[in-house]
Amino acid sequence: MTYKFRKSFTRSLHAGPWLLMKALVPIINAFSSGLKAVAMRNRIPKNFSSANLALACSTFMVDEVYEAVNHNNSCCVDDDLLSDVKCIPAKCMEHNGLFFGENGIFAYVDKDSPISENQKAYDDQMEIIKVLLTNRGWNLGFQNGYRIDLSQFNVMKILNDLFDESTDADLALYFFRWSEYCIESKHTVETVCTMVHILVFGNMNHKAMDLLLHLISDNSREKGWHDICLKIHETHTKRRVLETVYSMLVNCYVKENMTRVALKVICQIRHLNIFPSVGVCHSLLKALLESEKLNLAWEFCKEMKCQGIRLNASIISLFIRRYCKQGNIDSGWKLLMEMKYLGAKPDVVACTIVIDSLCKMPLLKEATSILFKMIQMGIFPDSVSVSSVVNGYYKVGKYKEAMDALEIFNLSPNIFVFNSFISKLCTDGNMLMAAKVFQDMCEMGLIPDCFSYTTMMAGYCKIKDINIALKYLGKMLKRGIRPSVATYTLLIDSCCKLGDMEMAEYLFQRMMTEGLVPDVVSCNTLMNGYGKRGPLKKAFELLHMMRSAGISPDLVTYNILIHGLINRGLVNEAKDILDELIRRGFSPDVVTFTNVIGGFSNKGNFKEAFLLFFCMSGHKLEPDVVTCSALLNGYCRAGRMAEANVLFHKMLDAGLKADLILYNSLIHGFCSLGNIDDACHLVSTMIKHGIMPNNSTHHALVLGYKVKRVENPVERAALKLQQLLLKNGIQADVD
Repeated sequence: MTYKFRKSFTRSLHAGPWLLMKALVPIINAFSSGLKAVAMRNRIPKNFSSANLALACSTFMVDEVYEAVNHNNSCCVDDDLLSDVKCIPAKCMEHNGLFFGENGIFAYVDKDSPISENQKAYDDQMEIIKVLLTNRGWNLGFQNGYRIDLSQFNVMKILNDLFDESTDADLALYFFRWSEYCIESKHTVETVCTMVHILVFGNMNHKAMDLLLHLISDNSREKGWHDICLKIHETHTKRRVLETVYSMLVNCYVKENMTRVALKVICQIRHLNIFPSVGVCHSLLKALLESEKLNLAWEFCKEMKCQGIRLNASIISLFIRRYCKQGNIDSGWKLLMEMKYLGAKPDVVACTIVIDSLCKMPLLKEATSILFKMIQMGIFPDSVSVSSVVNGYYKVGKYKEAMDALEIFNLSPNIFVFNSFISKLCTDGNMLMAAKVFQDMCEMGLIPDCFSYTTMMAGYCKIKDINIALKYLGKMLKRGIRPSVATYTLLIDSCCKLGDMEMAEYLFQRMMTEGLVPDVVSCNTLMNGYGKRGPLKKAFELLHMMRSAGISPDLVTYNILIHGLINRGLVNEAKDILDELIRRGFSPDVVTFTNVIGGFSNKGNFKEAFLLFFCMSGHKLEPDVVTCSALLNGYCRAGRMAEANVLFHKMLDAGLKADLILYNSLIHGFCSLGNIDDACHLVSTMIKHGIMPNNSTHHALVLGYKVKRVENPVERAALKLQQLLLKNGIQADVD
């Protein structure tokens, strides 16, 4: 007998087509049999959880959910590999679970199979669905279970029946997700559109938007938008809902930066006398202007007016902002003055855009004159417009003019205005002026708040002056102002970066002593310090404390631990954490995989490195240049430069752009073997691609000449670099 396991991980290993994966096939062919064996050995749970499917349901072990098939492409498995598997024929009718029958394929759940803690919620939902479908005339068959043919037609009809019977769009969405899980493939466009209509009718527009965004992603071909438009119309039942769905579709294309497609959709739905809402039109205009399509944006404005949509001040302000951002303030001001002819009244927001642009140039007199002009127009300057001018004067050191502006326009200096000034000065690193403004604020009788002190501390931490930052903490506590978790977190971070883990620990304990509850960010900050400089044992103790205190670790937490383990050569332990992440329902990111891949690669364990490399596709992640560098570094360390060079060119063919670090790694690898010619060829290639060599490149060439026992290797390396630069038309002095 042959068995085909439903193992999502195995499918991801052989999922196609992926350009980079294809390019790597010749290099990793030697590992392919090992990958299959490892994939078969692992017992990987197939999670159908609220974390990734937005609904609660069971978790089945792969060994208990399978398909029995008999065909030539089956995967033959030896009997000894199946010793722990419950082999129950698919024809077996005794059950207490859900299954469906189509083409002889069944999803089967054994009575004794392990279930998750969400089983009760799952059973309750499915029982409600069973009752509702029975009321609608569905014949579900069997006494202890039910059988549903999950064809497209049936799924669409069931979705409509469930909503008509219950008016619960969330219940329909539950069945939509469940059925997609069962058929193990994505729903058709018609089915998704049916679900979208139901969600909109059931006031779940945010869920409908999510589905539409996924639909757009899955139908990104040239005419994909036309098919979606057509199916939305074919599956609609209510005109009001149809108008909303089309408006949402346009908004989704805008969110995906597909403005031209959004305009095509609008042109299509105009034949149905449907036009997007004002809010969607505003988003589309903003996107057009951000992509420098000014003329197209004005054309769309004309179309809006033809559809009876009035151009308000908010829409005109988009154009004013674009003109000002381009440095064309004259056009922005002219449009502001002509707003009344376009049917809109100038407001304080439009005026502030021009004022802020003038202040940045800095044309402060002109900006101040517009404040007076606003009063003449009956528009009273608010704190934002006046603060722009005041902040402009502060930036150029004209403190008196700033205070005069506050007085003239009757804006009383308040804590918020001063905090804005201090924040800007600290961001710019101008701590002398920031300290002066802070002092002036105190002398004027204003009491600095937590934000004021925290901003000052952040400024001093930025310039690595932790001592003054701690003095401000002392002043803050003396005044009886309670620091926030953010206050302590930035101080802890600064101490960790400076290597003062003792002070970082003290501040963390002090924070808890004062009754403040650390959040995941503050814990991650201290943990990162342990991972880089402190004992790693303390990082795991902190993880235990987080769980005990009810602080949920996030992906950053685990990435810190993985990075710390790998830096200490504990790659297998790091891999265990990655496996635990996946079991707990986390979605590892590129950083997670890259860290572990780099660890195995540096250890020379390329089999495990490539296994993880392939596993990334199963999590919808694409390796980046850093991931590829991690693999190449391992080859370079092992002196396997022929394989490294082949892999490098395969990656370039796949469209990845190498950076300076990647080039230097390869150059260093060739030089360590004394292969100066190949190293120089790489230097020439990187120069042609606009990447200039640096000190690391020079040091690598020095190493190469030393290996070849060439006299004066430092001078020879510098001369060679200069020759390569001149050969590519670049004049440079290399020391």
